[in-house]
Amino acid sequence: MQEKLTKIKETVLAELKNSRTLEELEKLKTKYLGRHGELRTIMQDLKNLSEKEKPVLGQLVNEFKNELEKIFNETKNVFASQNFSVTGSKFYDLTLPGKKIPLGSLHPVTQVKDDLNRAFLSLGFEIYQGPEISSEKYVFDSLNFPPDHPARESMDTFWLENQKNNDRLCLRPHLTGESVRYMQNHKPPLRFVYPGRVFRSETTDAGHERCFYQYEALIVDKQVPFTAGQVMIKAILKEVFGREVKIRMRPGFFPFVEPGFEIDMQCLVCGGTGCSVCKHNGWLEMMPGGPPHPNVFKAGGIDPKEWQGFYINIGLDRLTMMKYAINDIRLFHSADLRFLKQF
Repeated sequence: MQEKLTKIKETVLAELKNSRTLEELEKLKTKYLGRHGELRTIMQDLKNLSEKEKPVLGQLVNEFKNELEKIFNETKNVFASQNFSVTGSKFYDLTLPGKKIPLGSLHPVTQVKDDLNRAFLSLGFEIYQGPEISSEKYVFDSLNFPPDHPARESMDTFWLENQKNNDRLCLRPHLTGESVRYMQNHKPPLRFVYPGRVFRSETTDAGHERCFYQYEALIVDKQVPFTAGQVMIKAILKEVFGREVKIRMRPGFFPFVEPGFEIDMQCLVCGGTGCSVCKHNGWLEMMPGGPPHPNVFKAGGIDPKEWQGFYINIGLDRLTMMKYAINDIRLFHSADLRFLKQF
């Protein structure tokens, strides 16, 4: 009888080593200590022993039963302390790191816009938001556009059927009209930026879209030298790209500035060698700029004889293309997750 109990104990310990779940542990306990378990069978055999052997072997069986119960309970506590969990026949260690939850990220244009916001805020500028639905008064009349300017045609601007006080409404084709709104409600000196979407009725290609983003800035003060605008442009581009960027400023005509400048930066996609983004000339037109035209100041309620200023209008999509070496502006609005997950 004692040899049989010893053999059962060795078998139990061997099977415990192979147990991996609480479910397997319970099955093993039932096998040996259950109502129909092996130890129960041994206890039933005690009635066939002599009166002299019964007390000795009975005590031995009870001690063995208590020892097995202790072993099972200790093993169960070990499983619990290790945070083992059972699902069907599988087990999981809950101390392991969980699965990484996929998270979204900011659109690359939004990331560059935020970079510019931080740069301008550090220079003491205010961030302003204007409405996307504007009017002919703000986007053309107040900006010194002549009545017959081609930009007023539907081939360039998205006009809406509704009117407000005989003023035609449209989707704003540029941000510059927002500066007039701001000037009408604030007193100089002024330092503010106004990012946002604009809309143009034009054919799309690698460098042009019907809906795109701009980022304008305007300084108004008693004295604003031309070099101040140039330094501001270089500082902004260095903040975005983390290094010096070559720029050039060439004369250009824009009704809302006098004199006007085309501000270009060297194409960072091709390094100035020429590609489809820069139309194979190595330079990319990034922004117009220059002092506000006197008529624009007057529309904003500011005396042009007393105050000076400097505009810059950044093509935010193109700036983003330069930063991330993107060769097609249409990718920004494609909703292609393979493209967006890169950022």
